[in-house]
Amino acid sequence: MDTTVPEIRFNENGICNFCLTHDEMDNKYPLNKDGHEKLQSIADKIKRQGKEKQYDCIVGVSGGRDSTYTLYQVVRLGLRPLAVHFDNGWNSKIAVRNIKNLTNQLGVDLHTEVADWEEFKDLQLAFLEASVSDAEVPTDWVIFSILFKVAAQMNVKYIMQGHSFRTEGFTPLSWTYMDGKYVSKVHELFGKKKIHSFPIMSMSQYLYYTLFKGIKQIRPLYYLQYNEKEVLDLLQKELGWSDYGGKHYESTYTSFFQAYILPRKFNIDKRKLHLSALIRSGQISREEALTKLKQNPFSGDTNEINYVIKKFGLNQTEFQRIMNKPLKSFKDYPTYYPIIKKLEKPIRFSNKLGLVPDVVINKYYNL
Repeated sequence: MDTTVPEIRFNENGICNFCLTHDEMDNKYPLNKDGHEKLQSIADKIKRQGKEKQYDCIVGVSGGRDSTYTLYQVVRLGLRPLAVHFDNGWNSKIAVRNIKNLTNQLGVDLHTEVADWEEFKDLQLAFLEASVSDAEVPTDWVIFSILFKVAAQMNVKYIMQGHSFRTEGFTPLSWTYMDGKYVSKVHELFGKKKIHSFPIMSMSQYLYYTLFKGIKQIRPLYYLQYNEKEVLDLLQKELGWSDYGGKHYESTYTSFFQAYILPRKFNIDKRKLHLSALIRSGQISREEALTKLKQNPFSGDTNEINYVIKKFGLNQTEFQRIMNKPLKSFKDYPTYYPIIKKLEKPIRFSNKLGLVPDVVINKYYNL
């Protein structure tokens, strides 16, 4: 991480706030006997509360490494998950095959929600027209919304999420912000179609799910040793999982947006985020990471560029117009952010109760 990240700060010893937050999380989620016992205690509680139900937890799956490993570990804990997938029209063939192999091998039921392509395309184009670096937020927020919706429908109290701060790090707020109001308002400003085929969760709905339905978010990977190379070998051998070439590249749009649009238009290279996390976790040296950063993040060719442009129904001139639009921030659009800042104390308290995940605290307050 470097000074291309607006939020970065260094203390008197030259240590940045992202490293300090990592240390805090390491202390909170130790990789020792205490950490393993805590995870087993959580699993036992989930089993008890879900004893009479068809499923005792929900796990979102994308075909990517993190969600695959999360489902694998959830099953090993003796839980009975329902795997939930959101098909937004950009799944790579590898991701589809990974999901099928994963659920078949583990004997887990799969629930897939499929977006109307024209509706989802309209939402994604709205974010490209908004000229913000958050153009992957529509997918992330809809997945988040679907997980809560399905959990509520199935009367399940736990959503198991596949995030690991030891391999993913903490995304700067200026790079990626998301909430339901933001997604809805950007679409209202730049979209052309009505959305019916997928949910966009509002703050009131989130409060209903968490406070009244009692749905909690658990991140099992926080309690587990997560060495990327070892996990890759395990998943390939035991689940027939195939690598797709990059962090979150199970989606063809994600790979294009992160590798092509973000570096060229916004001067954002998300490899810094993930490589820094691996350095802090002792999985790669700083020298190795710097060598990787010298490589072009986009390994595709004109065929891949043309594929994305054509799938969006754009031509080269229209795409270049979007790429050349002045840069904007989420702060240029209506969001819940002002409310989130004012509600810091109750949100921190909710975090202690397990209603708000640590990633929210780290993103909006600690950093």
